[in-house]
Amino acid sequence: MKSATLVLEDGTVIEGKTFGAETDSVFEMVFNTSMTGYQEILTDPSYRGQGVLFTVSHIGNVGINLEDDESAKPQVSAAVIRSLSPIVSNWRSALSLSDWLAQYGVPGISDVDTRWLTRKLRDGGTQKASLSTKGTCADELLKMAREWEGLDGRDIVKEVTCEESYHWQGDEGNKWVARKDNSTLDNRTSNNKYRIVAYDFGIKENILRHLSSFGANITVVPADTSADEVLAMKPDGVFLSNGPGDPAGLPYAVEAVSNLIEGGVPIFGICLGHQLIGRALGADTHRLKYGHHGGNHPVQYLPSGEVLITAQNHNYCVMAGDLNPEEVEITYKSLNDDSLEGLRMKNKPVFSVQFHPEAAPGPHDAHDIFGEFFKMIEGKNGK
Repeated sequence: MKSATLVLEDGTVIEGKTFGAETDSVFEMVFNTSMTGYQEILTDPSYRGQGVLFTVSHIGNVGINLEDDESAKPQVSAAVIRSLSPIVSNWRSALSLSDWLAQYGVPGISDVDTRWLTRKLRDGGTQKASLSTKGTCADELLKMAREWEGLDGRDIVKEVTCEESYHWQGDEGNKWVARKDNSTLDNRTSNNKYRIVAYDFGIKENILRHLSSFGANITVVPADTSADEVLAMKPDGVFLSNGPGDPAGLPYAVEAVSNLIEGGVPIFGICLGHQLIGRALGADTHRLKYGHHGGNHPVQYLPSGEVLITAQNHNYCVMAGDLNPEEVEITYKSLNDDSLEGLRMKNKPVFSVQFHPEAAPGPHDAHDIFGEFFKMIEGKNGK
């Protein structure tokens, strides 16, 4: 196995072993604390432009299958791990992690002291980094990292959104997310489904499965779709998806969300969608020191005090103090750093959460939040 070199913008040089593609890559490095689900993490479009440092020590043991992707391909710029499993053993596995990453041009480095590196990022903050699995020298990699423009203020969503609208057909038999029965909601029949328009800012497959499980007929639209176009579809509700990068780099999306709010249509946002709602309501967004990435983040539902363990993946956060308390109720907060994790408008059918209720991977504590969206739709329509 060839040697790989990872260089941080502060000049730190880390040597390891290569896997995946033989190439150079520049990215923002973040650490993820999830214990399982590396395939779902690597295919999450919210990681576009980032390299993922896995805190779990052993990666690759179950290989890669054809069912667990959250998008059509790996979206990360690099994978940084402690130990790559030499054996792949799982009945669903189609190929190894290394071969899969190589197929899509994504480099990886193993034999890294990930515990030390995670502490470094936690204490000092997220850093730009570059990785070579083809022998590029450390000095050149340092130059690449320091000259890279980074993610702040950029529109990364355009790299992951769909090119044109489409109707989501769902997977066979909804085997991952069960259909909700009539005791859960006053669901419409299969001939009269909820008409949901979902903005694709980098949408995950498991979000679409959850929306579909409530009887939604889902039209997915590109990120730059205007509010007028969406309202012309006469949706029962609009969903704003997760996605990569800085919400400040998406003024067109903020404008569309603002117009949708004025249009009175029920709206539900997750992660980037939540941040766009916050900006549409006049709040600024700021970068967190090292972001929230993993499946063990506690959040508190403020109206009841209930605590949920959630999956999260974001580097930016809505400034709670910028929101008008007469118009907006803060619903969730992080118990790790007190940052804003959810909001709801008091006089319009709009709410959002910063975390990922669909998980994939992660705990299922927050699955019921999708039901809140459809209850809100039913209330708006007098059901």
